[in-house]
Amino acid sequence: MKNNHIGEVIMNEKVIAEGVTKVAAQLNLDFTDAVIITVVPGGILYTADLVRQLKFAIDMDYISCPHTPGDRNNNSSIVFHNNIGINGRDLIIIDDAIESGGTMKRLVSYISDNFSPTSISAAILFVKPSRVDIPVRQYYAYEMRNDDLLIGYGIPWQNKYRNLPYIAKLKQ
Repeated sequence: MKNNHIGEVIMNEKVIAEGVTKVAAQLNLDFTDAVIITVVPGGILYTADLVRQLKFAIDMDYISCPHTPGDRNNNSSIVFHNNIGINGRDLIIIDDAIESGGTMKRLVSYISDNFSPTSISAAILFVKPSRVDIPVRQYYAYEMRNDDLLIGYGIPWQNKYRNLPYIAKLKQ
């Protein structure tokens, strides 16, 4: 895909695959059964790659909270259908990245305030350095060195570029 917005590749397909394997190995050590809750649409690609490497029983559901990447003040509506029931279950919220962390913090609070799970964890491919504190165990493969805007592998810019098989810097 050629476009003026695609900059330097930060994580190629091999690096992403290695990160997915690293997070799956961590989860496989800690869980025997869990509910996977994918943050859609951004977490879809990562979830698909990750759950195929999990060696424990899972149920799957999804949640959404549209936001602008890097926005710490996301006040959009949270949509969660709770299709399978999560009370008394270990939950793993999966998203591709934690940039500012505001959205993930809101999702964790929403679930904690409205349901009674046994535990809540977050599985993320990478996190950025200036994120807010999120009060759950986080499983991630990479910690970025800076807060560059990124695109690809689920991360959009103007609702495009999610389908890139790699993660690149955004050129504005």
